Amino acid sequence: MQEESLIEYPCDFPIKIMGKSKHDLVQVALEIVKQHAPDFDENAMEIRTSKGGNYLSITCTIRATSRHQLDQLYCALTDHPMVSVVL
Repeated sequence: MQEESLIEYPCDFPIKIMGKSKHDLVQVALEIVKQHAPDFDENAMEIRTSKGGNYLSITCTIRATSRHQLDQLYCALTDHPMVSVVL
């Protein structure tokens, strides 16, 4: 059974990725996002460091083409050991 989506595709869709502030978290996140959204512009990444400097928040706004694409991207990100939370 096809599940209805409240999102109309294609659309710009922000994904927030959080994890410990390690030097390669940004590169890991970028590689995963580019695997699922090859047209993602890395210059559009928003990176913020927590007040204590221990965590990073990375926002990537992709051009989402389907729910399947988003589901696959979320799974790939949450399965990576360096990623703590994906919103």
